[in-house]
This record gives sequence, structure tokens and C-alpha cells, in this order.
Amino acid sequence: MELAAICGKHFLKLDHLHYGYWSPDLPVDIANLNKAQQKYTDFLVSHVPGGVKTILDVGCGTGQNARRLIDMGCQVDCVSPSPFLSEQARSLLPETSRIFECPYEQLETQRRYDMVLFSESFQYISLDKAIEKSCTVLNPDGYLLICDVFKTGADGHGTVGGGHRMAKFHRQMTNWPFVLVRDIDITDQTAPNLDLLDDTMKNVVAPVFEGGLAFLSNRYPLTVKFLMWKYRKKIRRTYAKYFNGQRRSNDFKRLKTYRLLLYRRQTSAQTQRT
Repeated sequence: MELAAICGKHFLKLDHLHYGYWSPDLPVDIANLNKAQQKYTDFLVSHVPGGVKTILDVGCGTGQNARRLIDMGCQVDCVSPSPFLSEQARSLLPETSRIFECPYEQLETQRRYDMVLFSESFQYISLDKAIEKSCTVLNPDGYLLICDVFKTGADGHGTVGGGHRMAKFHRQMTNWPFVLVRDIDITDQTAPNLDLLDDTMKNVVAPVFEGGLAFLSNRYPLTVKFLMWKYRKKIRRTYAKYFNGQRRSNDFKRLKTYRLLLYRRQTSAQTQRT
């Protein structure tokens, strides 16, 4: 994530770390990735319920989503386990925003929030731990907003990792005092990111790597030959994962589903009535 933030900012002028949202009017091109990421943020914040004033942004990245929410009038605190990304967020956010530099599972605070937000961070946390911790930091009737990748459960193994199983997630949620308010499938709008990644890996990263390898082989043939032998398994896995041409949108849409899920916490009285 840190490397992605550095490279994205330096080479593509990107402020965000998340997927882009490709609406029909936006051509899928690397030059438009910044616009697609802005559209993702627009989509995300448009589903923040009215009346929400305090938000905990879990896995805040560089703080861009938090900054947008603050500009809308919300008080936003952040959770970030990365010292590098935490520093990026601190430089962007006001002093009134507290950044908890720890994994979400280890968060300790007496503060309570109207909403807990996971934007492409939910997949990295244990299901039960994420939901349990959210219950402890939410106000009564508070909201849980998740925008992330889930596994569909389709047969086969793709090269794109990440995501809890959708069916398991729904089963787990029945054990907690939350009611589903909104479920929006944006897989079609996010899948083109995989085509961009695949094209970049094949047409930019692979040629640069192979060109550099050829140069070093001419200069240091024995050393390169030894290293290629010693790390042959890792090299084969890397090629199989990133340069096989299978990290495409069709494969993504078969094995993954990208959802915006909004839940509202129920009070004990509401739970008993239901």
C-alpha cells in the first residue's frame, strides 16, 4: 500500500489508493484513473446517511476520503496501521481529526461514532473482529458502511486475491444487531481496473523487468544466473500471478463482487421487537 501510494502519486498524480469507479461516460484509460477514483469517492460519500456527524474511517489510506467527509461538515477520526500512510493523512487532515495508528482490532477509545466506514479495508480484517469492534465504537442507531470486494464462491481460483466470502459475511451479520439498509453492486463499474492493471503489467512492468534483466545478464552473467536459479520458484509465482494475462475484468466479475453495503445498528429494544 505504501509503495502504491508513492508510485501512484509520483507517476500518475493519484491522491487515492482505492479502485476507480468507471461510469459509462468515462473511457477506461490510465489517463482517466484519477477521474475514476474521484467518481468512486463521489459515489461513496453520496451514501452517507443524513444526520451522520461523526465518522471513524477504518484503513484511511492517505486520508482523502476523510478529507472529503470533513469538507462536508463531518468530524472524522481515522484508523491506520501504517506509519507512512498515517503521516500522509496527518498532513492532510486538521488537528481535530485523531489518527489511531494501530490495527482496528487493537483500537482502544472511549469515543463513539455515528458511522464506521470501511473503504477497501474490510477485507483485511477478521469478520467477527471487525463487526464486534464496530459495535463497541458505534452510537445507538449508528451506521456501518462497507465498500469493498467480496468473493462470490464461484468455482476456480483467480489471480486477484482479497475479500471475504459474500455468503459467509451475510451469515455472520445475522449474529449481530444490524439491519441492512442498502446493498449496491458496483462490480461492473470497478472491474475495468483489472484490465488497466493487466495492460500495465504486461506492456510496461514486464518489458522494463526483462530489459533490466538482460542488461544485468550481460554485465554479471554468473551472478544473475545464480540468482535466477536460487529464486526460481518466487520468479515463477510472480510471473504466474502478474504476467499471465488472467487478471482481467471478466475473471474478476466471475470470482468477485464489489459491494456498497450500509447497515444500521439496532438498539436492544428494536432487536427484541424484531
